[in-house]
Formats: sequence, structure tokens, C-alpha cells
Amino acid sequence: MGTADAERALTVAQLVENDVAAIDVNMGCPKEYSTKAGMGAALLSDPDKIESILSTLVKGICKPVTCKIRILPSKEETISLAKTIEKTGVAAIAVHGRKKEERPQHPVHCDVIKAISEAVSVPVIANGGSHDFIKEYSDLEAFQQATAASSVMVARAAMWNPSIFRKEGPQPLNNVIQEYIKYAVRYDNHYTNTKYCLCQMLREQLENAQGKKLHAAQSLEEICEIFEMGSFYKETSALLEARKASLETKDQGEDDQLEDVDVITMAVKFDKREYPLQITPKMCLLEWCRKEKHPQPVYETIERPGDRLFRSVVTVAEQKYRSSFWEKSKKLAEQAAAIACLRTLGVPEGKRSEEASPLVNKRKRHDQELLHNGEHREELLAEAACKKPHFIPRASDSSVS
Repeated sequence: MGTADAERALTVAQLVENDVAAIDVNMGCPKEYSTKAGMGAALLSDPDKIESILSTLVKGICKPVTCKIRILPSKEETISLAKTIEKTGVAAIAVHGRKKEERPQHPVHCDVIKAISEAVSVPVIANGGSHDFIKEYSDLEAFQQATAASSVMVARAAMWNPSIFRKEGPQPLNNVIQEYIKYAVRYDNHYTNTKYCLCQMLREQLENAQGKKLHAAQSLEEICEIFEMGSFYKETSALLEARKASLETKDQGEDDQLEDVDVITMAVKFDKREYPLQITPKMCLLEWCRKEKHPQPVYETIERPGDRLFRSVVTVAEQKYRSSFWEKSKKLAEQAAAIACLRTLGVPEGKRSEEASPLVNKRKRHDQELLHNGEHREELLAEAACKKPHFIPRASDSSVS
């Protein structure tokens, strides 16, 4: 997590501690969006705040707490900070072997990471070796030995070619790309994230024809076509759609078995494009209930945990109505329930094709009255302006003694 406040950090950690293996505090990010809020690398200049945050977390949760830092201007300062962190009771310290103003093109300071490893008793995780050291699995051990660290953390090198973790050696990049795309399609990964990861893999090849096509891609299907995997995309998508339909049918069957048989159900959806501005089925239903002297409609909406979709039941005159479809929002679900009720009762629902709807006509009259009143007001103002006396200053009025 990124944080600059011990108590807020603890509140968040307690929310998630049962769902995670550990809590790590980022104290090395040099990006402005992090440092301007006092987080990330901004903490490196405030050891007291670092101590407060880590001590609060260590005492307040049951899971291990770790942190990641960058090195300070001098080796001695960095070792002193690492010892302060060790005293808070953290389980490990990750060290990015660059100063906060340094970037990946600058050499990683293995000597400083090694000095920290030798100065503290908690595990030290070495980071920052992607550019200088790590090209394949054997390089991980070389970086670990150079820093005397307990383990190694890898970011960019793993994005460039995830197969660096193969002890037998990395796979050809084309093979890795194809395997990655298969995962992206099977798990419906968003195309923008997929494209970003592929750009990280291609690197120098981004300027060739294939790389330029990748930059222009706007969907997973387009990405697959670029890498000659169009048929895989179509076949996999068809299988996924069939599975989705099967699961929805199963869920619908289970829902139907559990649902109240007294509810009138209709397969309807609300599409706001079919209705005039400011007219909705809920408004039409409310207007009808008032006219018929019924209590106003009562909506009960539930959220399905599995996919977080909504369905609503509306009660009108002691009868319940709903749509058979699950909607993306509570508002859409309520509108669909209102449509089911109106159509069952044979009452106009306010669609554009129902211009004779009482509510539509009422709105029209209201708008016309507003327009008429507005025009009448403008006429009165214009008339008053014409009648307003005009004063021409005399010569004696233009001078002040």
C-alpha cells in the first residue's frame, strides 16, 4: 500500500488482512502522484513517520508486514534507516538499489544493498537488477550473490519475458507472446492491459509494422489478428459465450425454483432511448397509482453476489411485478419492474411511440406553460424598458465641484 498516515494505514490493513498473505508498504515510488501526497519515496526523508507507520501496522494486524525502500544519498544514512525499520518488527525489507532521483538507465548500487544485508538480521529482498543483471534464470542467483540478499524481486525483466523464471532458460519471445494472448482471451483480460503488456515484451520491435499495428489495436480480437491468432479468438469466444449462456440458464432455473410464485414476471428491459426526456416508466406508474388512488409503488431490489447484477420487484395494489432479466444497476432494475407492471395492467409507459400518454401530455402542457410564461415575461420586460424614462444630463450635471 501507499500511505502517509499510520492510523489510516492500519484501518485499511485490518480491512484486507484476512484476504492477503502480508501487507507491504511502498516507501520507494518516486512518481509525483505518490510523493506529492507524502507517500512513496517522500517517506525516506521522514524516518519518524516511517517508524510510526510500520510499528502501528506490526502491532495492529496478525499478518507479516514488510516495506520497500530506495537508497539514500549515502550508504551510512541508508544503513541507519534500515536499522530503524528493523526495530519496528517488520518481517522483511525490500531495497531498490537506486536513489529516488535515479531511473532504470542508471546503474543499480549492489554494494549498498549488500551493506544493508550485512547490517540487519531480517531478510533483505534485492530489487533493481532487471537492466544490468537479469536476462535469464541463472542471473537471478548472480544478482542475489552480488547483493548478499535473502531473495530477489523482479519487475521489468519479468514483463519483458516472463519465461526468465524457467530454470532451463527463457522461451523464444514469440512463443511467450502467443501463450500470453491465449490467457488474455480465455480470461477476458481488458485489451488495454493486454496491449500494454505486449508492448513491454516487444520493446525494440514496436517500430516495425507489427508493433505499429499493435499500437493501433482497439480490441482483443484485433490483437489476435495481428499475431495470426484470429481463429483461436473466434473459437475461444464461441466456447466462452456458450458456457456463459449455459450458466445463465442454470442460474435462471435455480432462481425460478426459489422465487415467489405470486410475482408476475415479464421479459422486459428499460432502454432510455425509447423514452422522451424526463419521462420514465416509474413516473408513469406513480402517476397512474395517484390517479387510481392506490398507495404509491414499493420497490424491493436485490443484488446477486456472483455477478453483482440487480433485479427489482415492484408492489402495486398488493400485486408484485418484476422483469426476468438481471440489470447492471438498481435504477435499471426498478425501471424494468415498472415496465412489467404497466404492461400487465395495460397502462401506457411513456414511450415515444405513445405520444397520447397522459403523463407525456401533462409534461407537454407544463413545458408549454413555462415557455408561454417565459415569453410573456420577456414581453413585459421589453414593454417596461420602452416606458422607462430617459434622462439626458445637463451641462451643469456633468461637472462636480
